[in-house]
Amino acid sequence: MDVVVELKNDLSICGTLHSVDQYLNIKLTDISVTDTEKYPHMLSVKNCFIRGSVVRYVQLPADEVDTQLLQDSARKEATAPTR
Repeated sequence: MDVVVELKNDLSICGTLHSVDQYLNIKLTDISVTDTEKYPHMLSVKNCFIRGSVVRYVQLPADEVDTQLLQDSARKEATAPTR
């Protein structure tokens, strides 16, 4: 799945999602940077590991997101009894 990861330093990286862990650490392959003029040193990088604490936003393709599943989960959480 191709994603765009926007970092807190305004760097946006496009790439194929390889893995994600519970801390939102992300491993991307076949990456490209949206602003190559501002970050020319990133042109030679093909794979990267992104620490979760520097991630501002992750953009997923709309056709890859199961919105029905998200809505069902939100409903279940909202109707669950609180302790």
